[in-house]
Amino acid sequence: MAKDPATVSELRKAAEVTDQEVDAAVDAVLADLATEAYPLAKGWTLDLVETLRTNTRAAEALTTDKPAWKRNMVRTAILLANPIKG
Repeated sequence: MAKDPATVSELRKAAEVTDQEVDAAVDAVLADLATEAYPLAKGWTLDLVETLRTNTRAAEALTTDKPAWKRNMVRTAILLANPIKG
């Protein structure tokens, strides 16, 4: 992987995280905006609240009534996030 800590996107490319796991994380955010520690796979955990707090585009998208835009922006924020191993 390119750097430490890796992004979810890098973990996906390395087959540590699947597209289905990323989709499940997106669904978790859209179902409950208060989800914090979200388990991805192989011991990786992502703080979804922090992910959205630090990605202004995703946070803005969540305030709209455009479901596709929300989903895309949340997915992008998750792919750019740095999960922790543990």
